[in-house]
Amino acid sequence: MNFFNLFKKGETAKSETPAGKPSDAQVNIEQIYTGCLAQGAYYIESNGEVAIIDPLRETQPYLDRAEKNGHSIKYIFETHFHADFVSGHVDLSKKTGAPIIYGPTAKTEFECIVAEDGQMFQLGAVSIKVLHTPGHTMESTCFLLIDENGREHSLFSGDTLFLGDVGRPDLAQKAASMTQEDLAGLLYDSLYGKIMPLPNDVMVYPAHGAGSACGKNMMKETVDSLGHQKEMNYALNQKSKADFIAAVTDGLTPPPAYFPMNVAMNKTGIAEFDEVMNNGMRALSADEFEAAVEGTEAIMLDTRSAAEFAQGHIPRSINIGIDGQFAPWVGAVVADVKQAIVLIAPEGREEEVVTRLSRVGFDNILGHLNGGYATWAASGKETDTVNRISAETFAAEFEAGSSYVLDVRKESEYRAEHVEEAYNKPLDYINSWFAEMGQQEGFYMHCAGGYRSMIAASILKSRGIHNFKEVEGGFGAIAKTDAPKTDFVCQSKLQQA
Repeated sequence: MNFFNLFKKGETAKSETPAGKPSDAQVNIEQIYTGCLAQGAYYIESNGEVAIIDPLRETQPYLDRAEKNGHSIKYIFETHFHADFVSGHVDLSKKTGAPIIYGPTAKTEFECIVAEDGQMFQLGAVSIKVLHTPGHTMESTCFLLIDENGREHSLFSGDTLFLGDVGRPDLAQKAASMTQEDLAGLLYDSLYGKIMPLPNDVMVYPAHGAGSACGKNMMKETVDSLGHQKEMNYALNQKSKADFIAAVTDGLTPPPAYFPMNVAMNKTGIAEFDEVMNNGMRALSADEFEAAVEGTEAIMLDTRSAAEFAQGHIPRSINIGIDGQFAPWVGAVVADVKQAIVLIAPEGREEEVVTRLSRVGFDNILGHLNGGYATWAASGKETDTVNRISAETFAAEFEAGSSYVLDVRKESEYRAEHVEEAYNKPLDYINSWFAEMGQQEGFYMHCAGGYRSMIAASILKSRGIHNFKEVEGGFGAIAKTDAPKTDFVCQSKLQQA
């Protein structure tokens, strides 16, 4: 019997025994990893009984998996109130009867078990122990899987411990009436008092990986031994509590605007996923689409590629390509999850778009343009384009001292290397700085590869700002030209609104 199985969503399931971990535990662990959210949910099975940890919004894959294998979903564990995605815990509980389990101090508006620190839950031949680990949030909890021989086997660490990092301690400070330093102190006590004493061969399964805004410096790997983390994770190698607090609070950037709204949705419960999907899959003609926008002030969200959007799009539509960090960027720049949205999607991918929007709480989807942008273009209605130029054209046109270059990458990217005299205004904060760009006579704009700069271009155009040229291929392409570049940061140019 194969007892240890690691599965990543989008890959073929394969048997895998991580280094240093025996494969004789009577438990099957499947990691269901969603790249666009950098999020790991877990399907844990022992003797036909299943526990789901931190499920995604769409619950059918868990139900299908259980039915296919004759398993019964017994528990739904939540490591904390998630800020970066909307969980499917309530829907899954309604469909299975399995109880939702949170750690100590959690308060919800739906029925759940608020477990005690150290409480045990039996799952087939194994058990799951509750470890209350406040710090990222007050209710943050890790779940320790103990095998049939009483051996501490695996740690589902939520946002308490990541690979290479720990959870940011600033997200819950307002609700908890605490400073980020206070929460960092609690996080230190949790990690050094409850996690560090665990055996080195315990495997760590975090809630997020590289790319998530819930931490600063996560590894690209999604599972590791605790022993290796003790060796290399900067947060687990601080000399004192004061040093730890300083290290984990250093360099924190403001969290995405949609985070508090997702927390609220996870506490109160949400619309059923099937209802959201039915609304989003409503196909609209060009006239119906236009009427929906005029009648509701809905945002027109175009999820095609940057190249397609540049060549032609519906005026005032916003471009955030589905093939990228789609949902987090929608949350960052749209911010209000209650905002009405109508979709222009690549044909055949409408369901995928609606699903990914729902994962971050954007449920007010009125429908999609039937046939996509081609339908609009064929209708004879007004269209628009983006003035997109090549990196070579940019290099030929650039004049030091007179060309205004807007770099919408993150500050850390800008500091590493940038076009000489470029101004840095990260896309994350575009709602704070967009208005001042209308005062420029003309400017160039780029990001790293063209994805983020096209988002910025579409937002600027939707607000009446058209006086720019967007550089195809971004800084990656510019770096290959003779345009002047520097890694020296002129503070007057580094403007993070």
